Amino acid sequence: MSTSTTTENSTSTMSSQPNIQVYNTLTRTKLPFETVTPGKVGMYLCGPTVYKPSHIGHMVGPVIFDCIKRYLEYSGYEVTFVINITDVDDKLIAESNSRGIPMADVATEMTADYVENLEALGVTQVDKMPKATEHMTDILDFISKLIDKGCAYASEGDVYFEVGKDEDYGKLTNRSVDDSQGEGGEMASRKRSPGDFALWKSSKPGEPSWESPWGNGRPGWHIECSAMSHAILGETFDIHGGGLDLVFPHHENEIAQSESCHDAPMAKYWMHNGLMRASSAAGKVGGKGDRAATEEQATVDTKISRSKGGGGLAELIAEHSGERIRFFLLRTHYRSTIVFGDEGLQEAGTALDSFHRFFERFERITGQAFYGLAAASTRTTGNVDSNDSALMKEVAERRTNFLTKMDDDFNTGAAMSEMFDLLRSLNRFADKNNLEDTAARSDAALSEFQQAATTLKELSAILGLFEAAPVRSSSADSQVMDPLMQLVIDLRTAARENKDFATSDKVRDDLATAGIVIEDRSGTTTWRQESGDAPVDQIMQLLIDIRASARENKDFATSDKVRDDLATAGIVIEDRSGDTTWRREA
Repeated sequence: MSTSTTTENSTSTMSSQPNIQVYNTLTRTKLPFETVTPGKVGMYLCGPTVYKPSHIGHMVGPVIFDCIKRYLEYSGYEVTFVINITDVDDKLIAESNSRGIPMADVATEMTADYVENLEALGVTQVDKMPKATEHMTDILDFISKLIDKGCAYASEGDVYFEVGKDEDYGKLTNRSVDDSQGEGGEMASRKRSPGDFALWKSSKPGEPSWESPWGNGRPGWHIECSAMSHAILGETFDIHGGGLDLVFPHHENEIAQSESCHDAPMAKYWMHNGLMRASSAAGKVGGKGDRAATEEQATVDTKISRSKGGGGLAELIAEHSGERIRFFLLRTHYRSTIVFGDEGLQEAGTALDSFHRFFERFERITGQAFYGLAAASTRTTGNVDSNDSALMKEVAERRTNFLTKMDDDFNTGAAMSEMFDLLRSLNRFADKNNLEDTAARSDAALSEFQQAATTLKELSAILGLFEAAPVRSSSADSQVMDPLMQLVIDLRTAARENKDFATSDKVRDDLATAGIVIEDRSGTTTWRQESGDAPVDQIMQLLIDIRASARENKDFATSDKVRDDLATAGIVIEDRSGDTTWRREA
């Protein structure tokens, strides 16, 4: 087996490409990014075993590598991005039996859930999503070649890879063959060595199976990725990604299979993202990978509850929005541990809110939607002409710094800091040049402002952020929110004028709990719903509380206003037996 990390035909990237540095887990160093084929990139990311609904931990790798593809294409490469689906596995079989439905139905349902969540988080750059069951011929051919080369052997209907035949087995993790332990249980007696791992597993009665030269069965976990990546990307491709929990045994075994079969490196760069851990519990979100390598590792990387993020991703997206979660995942370097918790998501929401406020300001000033700006899509077309403009010199510096940080192993967290600096520069410029005053501003200043904002749009697109305005619910609840919120704003304004700070504070706190942001500017107040569905129930409870307090204080003007404005909005409130209820008129 070849032990080199390059191939004879692997040339340096075209001179027009930037100096991107990538940390390679295999060499434990940053290396210049030089592709197998000049100008082209093959990138493979290990996807989920689809037996349960997605949790947020399943989104870490896809969001990161979606961003990496965007940046590589922005930098002039043509990228093929592959995420596999493991749709045959012991856990799938167990779930199928538990639910009393075919394994294929479980896989189809959970794959749809996974894809839907990817789309909600803006993961739109995946080119191929192969399923193991669709590549069974490739898997069988791959196993046959390994047997023919003397690297694998059949035993009682199973087929095992013989790790002792691989002279550099363990090079990814610095493990020796003696340190490796394969599957135990019934399989242990069929293996020549404890470290040998299954390529093909014989099926038990009633289990899903496929015909093979060694008997009916199904593939082992590791061989699936080797076969699928080879079928789509070839013997040697550029980037193989995955979480740190996959380094051993999955990626170590992939390397052993693929390089023993082809006598060539499997991938030039092995990139591993850090794991997600709960802020208040030990263990990564979702628990250890689909398979714990040892009992000790399984204990260390314990699962955490769904309430802490280990499941219920659709509900989490509905509460916080996919954009906020994507922003949260990209604000640290991909190799760092991501600490998941409500506090972090709220901080991400606060940070996003500063951008959303600017986008509203941009539209007030220019009459254009920020989301519709035609920004550069490549680094060569996005160069900033600063001329003698202080603002555009700042913009050029921020853009250069952003690209430099992305060139340094795709450091999205550091790159985001440049976007915040650019945002501050834009707001200062708007203030200094009175851009919201149509009578006082100059056309030249307005033009500079628009050009600088277009660069912000360019950089945010690289991260897959701010591609479209947040979608507000089109339900009946959404329709009634405007009059309800106008009433709340009127009550808040009156309370502040009357120095009724208890009411003013209650409005502020209850709206924050409901995920609504209000903003005062130039004699007017606006509001924005950060995420999720219109919280009509929460707003109505706030109004009922304000009305009750007003009646206790004999403030009948406020009490009557609440009643009358609600009636205008088609809502009737009724007091009975110490309780107040509300209903919508038919």
